[in-house]
Amino acid sequence: MAKKGNRPKDIVLQCSICKSRNYVTTRSSIQPVKKLELKKFCKNCKEKTLHKEGK
Repeated sequence: MAKKGNRPKDIVLQCSICKSRNYVTTRSSIQPVKKLELKKFCKNCKEKTLHKEGK
């Protein structure tokens, strides 16, 4: 069985262009405090855009 140690609650990824919240993911709490930024497909913009960690 997998350990449930260093995984905080889920974080939401928000599109930097249209501000819609499209993805939910988890991140290790050992990582630095920087906000997570990924290029993902936005269904509203219909293109790959930068998604940042939201509230």
